[in-house]
Amino acid sequence: MNSTPSRLAPIQRLAAQAPAHDSPLQVVALCAEWCGTCREFRPVLQRLADGRPAIVFAWADVEDDAELVGDLDVDNFPTLAVFRAGVVLHYGVSLPQEGLVARLIDALATAPLKPAPGVPAAVVALARRLARGADD
Repeated sequence: MNSTPSRLAPIQRLAAQAPAHDSPLQVVALCAEWCGTCREFRPVLQRLADGRPAIVFAWADVEDDAELVGDLDVDNFPTLAVFRAGVVLHYGVSLPQEGLVARLIDALATAPLKPAPGVPAAVVALARRLARGADD
């Protein structure tokens, strides 16, 4: 049995943390409990999180965590939001294809801090809220 704690945190834990000085990449899965594809995605994201300790991974249920994630209008599940220093680098639907998601995350981890185009205001607000962390 594996006794290592999970590196995939609930979004509440991420929001409660003090902001990191070095602004690590934050990968947030926006999901819903009723979504079968989201349930398939969770172990994929867990493995990716376990293999990338320098990156912060969080799981958000858009219904249960509505107070924290705000008024997000997620059209399809699961949706992946990737932030660094309060900037949205990626926002889009992501199927549980581990290799594809791994390549996306690895590319964004080294990408310049350039905002993704066309990101909804509620997602930008979430990125800023998480960047402020417990100081908010």
